Amino acid sequence: MQPRAAAPHEILLPVKPAFIAATLFAALLINLLPWSGWLLAIKPDFVALAVLYWCIQEPRKVGFSTAFLLGLVMDVADGSLMGQHALAYSVLAFAGIVLHRRVRRFTMRSQVAQVIPLLLLNDLIVLALRMLAGAKFPGFIYFAGSFAGGALWPLVFLLFKLPQRPTSDPDHV
Repeated sequence: MQPRAAAPHEILLPVKPAFIAATLFAALLINLLPWSGWLLAIKPDFVALAVLYWCIQEPRKVGFSTAFLLGLVMDVADGSLMGQHALAYSVLAFAGIVLHRRVRRFTMRSQVAQVIPLLLLNDLIVLALRMLAGAKFPGFIYFAGSFAGGALWPLVFLLFKLPQRPTSDPDHV
């Protein structure tokens, strides 16, 4: 089953703020799992993926402040340079909000083609700030997570849309 964008005639239920918060919190917890080995090398930034999704789908509910605060939480949790994730997520939120009308009209394949460069930009900002602080270049495998995030985009799209789809009423003709 291929995930699909909402058809023009399909009316989705409004998303609940508690569901948005739950998905962002779940993404934060997944990011904080103890990844190791080759999984660590290809692990996407789940918080960036969730922030991007909600900035594209609900730009009036999730924006810069949410992205910035989640970035600060990630900086503290990673023990990394304070503000690097906050800046990267804020830029990602800006791009998601600016492109939200365009991306929502695309097919899933075209959405993935738009999401991967945005996730690469997020990773590039984090990497640039780390390198400015004195870290060494980790190699191009560092960017594999962006492609993995792009591959997960259809699944994220499908899972995050489930609560918005109206249930079918057997009494409705």
